[in-house]
Amino acid sequence: MAYFTTTNKNPIKFLHFLTIFSLLSPFSLSSPSSPPPSIHDLLVSRGLPKGLLPEEVKSYTLSDNGTLEVFLDEPCLTKYENRVFFDSVVRANLSYGSLIGVVGLSQEELFLWLPVKDIIVNDPKSGLILFDIGVAYKQLSLSLFEEPPHCKPQGILNNQVRKQKGFEAMR
Repeated sequence: MAYFTTTNKNPIKFLHFLTIFSLLSPFSLSSPSSPPPSIHDLLVSRGLPKGLLPEEVKSYTLSDNGTLEVFLDEPCLTKYENRVFFDSVVRANLSYGSLIGVVGLSQEELFLWLPVKDIIVNDPKSGLILFDIGVAYKQLSLSLFEEPPHCKPQGILNNQVRKQKGFEAMR
């Protein structure tokens, strides 16, 4: 603890100086706040599987009204049961067991890319997660989402598929 002495005869002025100094000081007497949870820990705390979003999430914001914004460096592709496309920003309203009004996430179904609108876990004991893809509801096993997937930039994944299929993919 630092001790201050003053030759000033007015202790009230000195106390004002200390008060102003403590307010302007970059050092705080309060304990540092803990860092926010990772996006994957946040999902689990809200009744959703941690593998719902890719490992490559750089940051996220969660507003008081439940609006979740997830930021990636670039759009990317991964696969659960089918291929899934994540835009560089994914938005949704987060509530317990659901992401409603999802924007920035699409799923491939029968060679069509359909936007994912809602993601819901009604009953974790059922082992199922529901994806609303606009024209239909798709139920997937929660076991597909146990670990965050690695997401690859769109061009890299397409080139790997062409190399695997060879000449057939070029037609």
